[in-house]
Amino acid sequence: MATSEISGAKPVQQTIGGLINLIRPKQWVKNGFVLAPLLFSGLFSNCNATINAIAATLLFCIASSAIYIVNDLHDVQSDRAHPVKSKTRPLAAGIVSKSSALKLLAFLCLSLAIFWPTYPEVLLVISAYLTLNLAYTFFLKSQPVIDIFTIAVGFVLRVFAGGVAIEVVVSSWMAITTLCLAVYLGAIKRRKELSLSGPNSRTVLGQYSAALVDRYAEMSATGALIFYSMYVLSEAPALVITIPLVLFGIFRYWFVVEALDGGESPTDVLISDRQLLIVVLLWISVCAWALRPIGG
Repeated sequence: MATSEISGAKPVQQTIGGLINLIRPKQWVKNGFVLAPLLFSGLFSNCNATINAIAATLLFCIASSAIYIVNDLHDVQSDRAHPVKSKTRPLAAGIVSKSSALKLLAFLCLSLAIFWPTYPEVLLVISAYLTLNLAYTFFLKSQPVIDIFTIAVGFVLRVFAGGVAIEVVVSSWMAITTLCLAVYLGAIKRRKELSLSGPNSRTVLGQYSAALVDRYAEMSATGALIFYSMYVLSEAPALVITIPLVLFGIFRYWFVVEALDGGESPTDVLISDRQLLIVVLLWISVCAWALRPIGG
């Protein structure tokens, strides 16, 4: 009796773990971009603004998880042929059934709909994010250059959602800096995919070369640093000390991916590398201190 109960519990635990893996909670770190307007506006000492920004971040976590499920459902056959994804993606590995994935997807979509009356403006931005990523899943991911920019625009939409949540206009500086940084991360991701799996692992990779993607990464990283520095020098001189931190972060990320054979995911690189994590936390702390309200 005990043996059968234990053997019966294992598949249940695997299924639950698979469902959790299906929504990729580790990737929710990317939704931290939603909090950027809260940080740079100095409104983090305002309780209502903080609550609204956190709510927008959580809604983006739900939306991004829904997109991950759609993507896995669409790519299940190709993932089964992938040496890594065939083991790590729950649908491809057979840990989670298609019907269970669809039920979870419906639950996530219903959750977003429930919050529409409370955060209509934020969910309007999220709707644009969902539309963009559906287009990416079914078509744009196979279009060179457009695929990288589609991913990058998703990060910009996160920032805009954060601004809408706290009723702050996102500056052009923040938007273009975010775009350049996200293009840099996307280009590095493609570069790593090329080196690990080759040009045949993803349709679009066959149209890239390592040298070309490296140039994309160099240009976008330079743009991110220049635009961030121009923002700091013109609008927030107190943040000048953060420019070396940003430069170090860009260099360290590339070093981890190339020299230390970091993973394809920016989230995995951030979580796994202590130096990079420390510099990000230090950057956030310095920004919060420099932009704190007078007397706050």
